[in-house]
Amino acid sequence: MRLDGQRESENVEDRRSDGSGGLGGGFRPAGMGGGRGIPLKGGSLVTIAVIVGIGWLVFGINPIQMLAMVTGGGGGFTQSEDTSYQQAPSPGSSQTGAGVNDAGKQFVAKVLGSTEDVWSDIFKSAGETYQPTPLVLFTGMTRSACGQASSASGPFYCPLDKKVYIDLAFYDELKRRFGAPGDMAQAYVIAHEVGHHIQDLTGILPKFNEMRANMSKAQANEMSVRVELQADCYAGVWANRTDQKGMLEAGDIDEALNAATQIGDDAIQKRTQGVVVPESFTHGTSAQRSNWFKRGYQSGDLNQCNTFSGQI
Repeated sequence: MRLDGQRESENVEDRRSDGSGGLGGGFRPAGMGGGRGIPLKGGSLVTIAVIVGIGWLVFGINPIQMLAMVTGGGGGFTQSEDTSYQQAPSPGSSQTGAGVNDAGKQFVAKVLGSTEDVWSDIFKSAGETYQPTPLVLFTGMTRSACGQASSASGPFYCPLDKKVYIDLAFYDELKRRFGAPGDMAQAYVIAHEVGHHIQDLTGILPKFNEMRANMSKAQANEMSVRVELQADCYAGVWANRTDQKGMLEAGDIDEALNAATQIGDDAIQKRTQGVVVPESFTHGTSAQRSNWFKRGYQSGDLNQCNTFSGQI
């Protein structure tokens, strides 16, 4: 990737020197599996979230266009990948290690900055204002509003505090254990988590959380796959826009597609347990993840990311 001219986001919270202690991925729905509802800020926004969620899940309407129709401003929704997370006390904003600006932090800050630029443009074109997500860097373990985060849980998005969490040790695992090296593979991980933030802002995650309470485990897993694949598609949309800006190099898209392939549910289950159990999938197969990323990349259009209709 060509990141030399890319600004660094100011929304990186560095907790790596805390000593407080984080591979998994996706988003942690506080209630996304336990059936607990996610609080929404502002009573009128509840109706908006439901309208947006229904519009997308049932009618396939672009959620950003939908927001533009029902409210004059951006939506301030909350929501969080695992299940049954109770809301934990909000962690204090740590300044420890904030002065450290190593290569890893610079890379993450620049990639996050690129997602902010891309999604700000997309939201602006729909008459909306994008609300960026902070990204928390930690080592070993830390606290999130969705519960304790550890390196074993992997990168994730927490809707309750609207933050992305990542232990940079995950990138070593991605390269060595999963055979997905390269800066674009690493950037894809961040873009995917930001994709969950987009789903949060547009009401998809809150709607899923609401529906999940009345779903069987099999139904919830199937819907979770669709949520995750949409985040992959959104990551592809981001890649399309960064490519238009001349930030991608030859081989970058192949790196991202390889990463999506290596962390498919079927690939991980084959690697870890030798048996594939489709009904337990929560993220999608290797083919599905790479195909939806590719769809977003080739189109650059959010309307092509409707994973909630038909076969996936």
